[in-house]
Amino acid sequence: MKTTSILSTLVSAMAALTLASCAPSAKQLKEAIEKDPSIVFAAIQKDPVKFIEVVNKAAQDAQQGQAARAQDDEKKSREEEFKNPLQPEVQAGRVIFGKADAPITIVEYSDFQCPYCSRGYQTVKEVEKEYGDKVRIIFKHLPLDFHPLAMPAAKYFEAIAKQDHAKAEKFHDMVFENQGMLKDKGEAYFKEVAKKVGADMKKVEVDLKDESIAKRIEADMAEAKKFNMSGTPGFIINGVSLRGAYPLPAFKDIIDQHLSVKK
Repeated sequence: MKTTSILSTLVSAMAALTLASCAPSAKQLKEAIEKDPSIVFAAIQKDPVKFIEVVNKAAQDAQQGQAARAQDDEKKSREEEFKNPLQPEVQAGRVIFGKADAPITIVEYSDFQCPYCSRGYQTVKEVEKEYGDKVRIIFKHLPLDFHPLAMPAAKYFEAIAKQDHAKAEKFHDMVFENQGMLKDKGEAYFKEVAKKVGADMKKVEVDLKDESIAKRIEADMAEAKKFNMSGTPGFIINGVSLRGAYPLPAFKDIIDQHLSVKK
């Protein structure tokens, strides 16, 4: 821990004591320690174990406070989105996982190489099992720069989708379920999976270079940016955002609220 951090933490801890007793103010403490840092060092040497306990407790309190504020901000943002839903575009011809006219639409922004997206994939499967025909998933692409295989995977998915949406969905599932294979086989694994799902490989090779596929992926990325989705995975559930690989209960909270309104 840097000296400045130690000073700040110590001042914060000591300042709290001034609220309950007659003692120097936080400002006076800060000025005294800045003038003579040896005060801190002497305190540490006198009882280093206790000092570390105080520092750790202060750090934990700060983290808990930040987490609580973040949750509060997220709750307020979510309440606002229920009132004014986000409006992602659902283009004709896109692959839809689930029933096309389901009352709940989950738009997912994902990266085939992202380990958190693999978690998100598993959670979406739980959502589908829980809600059945009540949900549909629109899979969109947000390949991150530091995942070099994410863009090729997105192109393979869309190239296969031009042939058969069901085969594209199988490709999607196989890649996420065997994400570790990317480290061993790289881009060659996408060709292997494409063959396994029964895609016409000659057509895939041609469609991988199709400008419309590149434009679709670019449009997905631009839309994600518009909604401040900087990381993956990100979800928009009937207009309400969920940013990150949240577990099933987080999805249920939003979905159940939507469904209760529709009744």
